Amino acid sequence: MSTISLRQDARVIGLVGLAHGVSHFYHLILAALFPWLKPAFGLSYAELGLLMTFFFVVSGVGQALAGFVVDRVGARAVLFSGVAMLGLSALLLAGANSYPALLLGAMLAGIGNSVFHPADYTLLNQRVSPARLAHGFSVHGISGNIGWAAAPLFLTFVASQAGWRHALLYAALLPFAVLLVLFLNRDALRPDVVAAHPAGRGGAGTLAFLRLQSVWMCFAFFLITAVALGGIQSFASVSLVALYGMSLAWATSAYTAYMLASALGMALGGFLGANSGQHDRTIAVAFAVAALLALLLAAAVVPAWAAVALMGAIGFAAGIAGPSRDLMIKAAAPKHATGRVYGVVYSGLDSGLALGPLLFGALMDANRPAWVFVCIALFQGLAIVTAVGLGGKTRAVQLQNA
Repeated sequence: MSTISLRQDARVIGLVGLAHGVSHFYHLILAALFPWLKPAFGLSYAELGLLMTFFFVVSGVGQALAGFVVDRVGARAVLFSGVAMLGLSALLLAGANSYPALLLGAMLAGIGNSVFHPADYTLLNQRVSPARLAHGFSVHGISGNIGWAAAPLFLTFVASQAGWRHALLYAALLPFAVLLVLFLNRDALRPDVVAAHPAGRGGAGTLAFLRLQSVWMCFAFFLITAVALGGIQSFASVSLVALYGMSLAWATSAYTAYMLASALGMALGGFLGANSGQHDRTIAVAFAVAALLALLLAAAVVPAWAAVALMGAIGFAAGIAGPSRDLMIKAAAPKHATGRVYGVVYSGLDSGLALGPLLFGALMDANRPAWVFVCIALFQGLAIVTAVGLGGKTRAVQLQNA
């Protein structure tokens, strides 16, 4: 792997990042169209929210299972199938004439979304040289943020001009176009020879990795951080409106600032991760800063314009932790079970994104907008504890095996 050229590494990182961006785009394919779906189907907000919960629950369960498939048949085939399934889900949603049809489309999109993390990280670990792996993780995170930012802009624009069905039809073109690009460059994503062997190769049982405490600590870390992210994605804007009296458009720009600054933080985090072996400490400092800024935001002691800047600063700090987070998981994962570990660990992300809106929605129903940011800070603090514990355990194992 050390002989791989910069061009080859960049090619793999770019292809995997492109696919990951499509995955995150589809996280919001329904949420962005709620203003049109609600009157079209006569739905309540609870029924609309259930579509998102259904998506992430299906994705979370599927993600844990997809990791086993990746380790058995290879990441490339699994990735291709996931991208195709996203396109099919958009076509199904575009033709939906009932709520059950919307649920079916959400389920298909969740299944398609479930393959990306175990497939993406397996490909990056196998096909990118170790010296550039941190930068690969950085680009992977940035591409996801771009997908999150692009989906509402694209879908709401098309829906306002041509209707929600046309928005979904146009959205279906994206994964099929990306699938063509991936297919034309399939040689760069060829599966590693070792990964093609049965998962139990070498005497290691298929489920043996589940006995590793580090795997479940990684899962807990993702669950905790995703709950905080779910609160930011779902209710940060309306909380800012209530706390600072700003317009919804201005509050939405604060969320945009968070996402863009998070991408910049990930770029910086890639360099920090590549030059440091203390990934847990990088995460601890980054989340400590983010938590303190969230508490400051909750106190509502700054003007509205400063609240937008604070949201950007929180995103930047949280983004720095991204590449170090992925490198920490790589260090904790057995080499023979990369897909399975990433599948189980990243199912914590979907679980947190499913639970977060429920928790923070209850806070808003109770008219406690400040507590949205207090709880975001609380979960970021809990993530520090988990990361430091995991880092200490991983170093102890490495010293024992040295």
